[in-house]
Amino acid sequence: MAGSGITKTLVWILMGLLVIGLGGFGATNLSGNVRSIGAVGETDIDVTTYARALQNEIRALEAERGEPISFARAQALGVDQAVLSRLVSAAALENETDRVGISIGDVNLRNQIIEIPAFQGIDGSFDREAYAFALQQAGMNEGRFESNIRSETARTLLQAAVVSGVQVPTSYMDAMLTYLSERRSIAFATLDRNDLATGLPVPSEQDLKTYHQGHLPDFTTPETKKITYAWMTPTMILDTVEVDEVALREAYADREAEFNQPERRLVERLVFPHAEAAQTAMARLDQGILFEMLVSERGLDLADVDMGDVSAADLGPAADVVFGADVGTVVGPAETDLGPAIFRVNAVLAAETTSFEEAMPELRAALAGDRARRVIDAQIDTVDDLLAGGATLEEIANETDLVLGQIDWHPGISDEIAAYGAFRTAAAEVTEADYPAVAKLEDDGIFALRLDGIDEPRIQPLEDVRDAVVQGWRAQATIKALRAEIEGQVTELQAGKSFDDLGLAATVVRDLTRRSYQADAPAEFIETVFGMEKGEVRVIEGNGRLFVLKLDNVLPPAEEDEDLRRLRDALRDQVAADLSQDLFQVLADDIRTRAGVTLDQAAMNAVHSNFN
Repeated sequence: MAGSGITKTLVWILMGLLVIGLGGFGATNLSGNVRSIGAVGETDIDVTTYARALQNEIRALEAERGEPISFARAQALGVDQAVLSRLVSAAALENETDRVGISIGDVNLRNQIIEIPAFQGIDGSFDREAYAFALQQAGMNEGRFESNIRSETARTLLQAAVVSGVQVPTSYMDAMLTYLSERRSIAFATLDRNDLATGLPVPSEQDLKTYHQGHLPDFTTPETKKITYAWMTPTMILDTVEVDEVALREAYADREAEFNQPERRLVERLVFPHAEAAQTAMARLDQGILFEMLVSERGLDLADVDMGDVSAADLGPAADVVFGADVGTVVGPAETDLGPAIFRVNAVLAAETTSFEEAMPELRAALAGDRARRVIDAQIDTVDDLLAGGATLEEIANETDLVLGQIDWHPGISDEIAAYGAFRTAAAEVTEADYPAVAKLEDDGIFALRLDGIDEPRIQPLEDVRDAVVQGWRAQATIKALRAEIEGQVTELQAGKSFDDLGLAATVVRDLTRRSYQADAPAEFIETVFGMEKGEVRVIEGNGRLFVLKLDNVLPPAEEDEDLRRLRDALRDQVAADLSQDLFQVLADDIRTRAGVTLDQAAMNAVHSNFN
């Protein structure tokens, strides 16, 4: 089973490399003398592999963010360092496999190559012409490709030997689950100003002065920067951007597959080597065997046979069989590109149709937003030139479409332009010696700012904050009075009396865990409960109220709880994965230390220049 999993993983890794290669990369201008960007021990890090890996990461980032990513921006995000770290780790493993003599034989190599779908013909068998063509498109020859497979397989075997089969000690899991799922039953009474036997006195002027002086940080203004800024965002100019109907219809046509989706089905497919095997499987299903058992017998997981949501066009000859089946049924055998297969239908996703008129608001917003961003981008150089020429922000606002603004900024402000992280960062760092410069906002808007002055922190006089001081004094006096009144009752609770005995209305909560949440209670409520011993009484305060807590019972985790079983499984898998990763990192670090790492910055710069 483990070997099967490694093989499948390897196949998909190789397919990923092929996709990268088929996508092409303009690194052909690299010097013919540049072969590697460095080495780990005796194993070189191929320059083309580095270039393709960079290209792949940047494309993935562009797909994730839905916008072009420049190489400079990718560097700022650490993409090049992440790629380099990954390739150094791979080279370290390859160097170690060479050192200890791990490799695969020709038969295993052949079997892996013929299983790769990119090298198969329409009948599903290995096609040498397809093999040669795919390698040519990827810029590889057969010898280099097969050497890569041997190296990748050897690295995978070494890595699997380290990370596979990691077992989490039972005592560790028990300790974690006890901590997270130990149950406690608690009774508590909530007391506020209305529970006082006597009313609060009216604070004297001296009381207020004393409270004000004792809580000066609460009545001190933060350091405030007086900032002038000029800015423009796509939203600000959206109404001025015109989008004609021709462009809207073109956009609709480009996205027609998104707006008009045929009926789809969530399907699992189990392929067999020949029709007789598929028919035998269907007969066994009729006899009561489960589909999951058939999948397991083939050495597969359900994830391996899951096709996701598919349309009739995706299924070819099997479409009529699958789309004529009811949800939950297994049908077949039916012919597929991979051979005879049986299918399980898990759900039906109805067809979705969105007319041009219905899609128009979304299309208009998308096109207008895109054009607004281009309008803003076109103004960056102009604004830069004006600022470089000594223009003030006021002059910039007069000569461009940027809007002038002013803000008294401190870290607690998050309105208008201060809602943008880029502005808050710039505002925190700006000094009076800085000259305004254009910077981008998260929504592709732009801004420039100038620090006009700084208001130092200032203690607000009592007269300016009298209402807040009175409110604070009353809350403090309420808590003090409640504590005095409840002191005797707390002693009686600790001696064994109940809340009812003392005439206190109590709330009883059973089976609390550390993952529980108690509404309207102070933030430290759960932490306090789990710091108490059975029978103990504690008093905590929050929002001008007192909470009197008595711990009634301490119980172990509920073993019959299905949620607890799922938590145990999830924790075990997570901890095992973490341990495996830690072990692998220890191995990789040890190999790098023993073998030594050398990097050629000039070679890396040569690769980077192809992205500019």
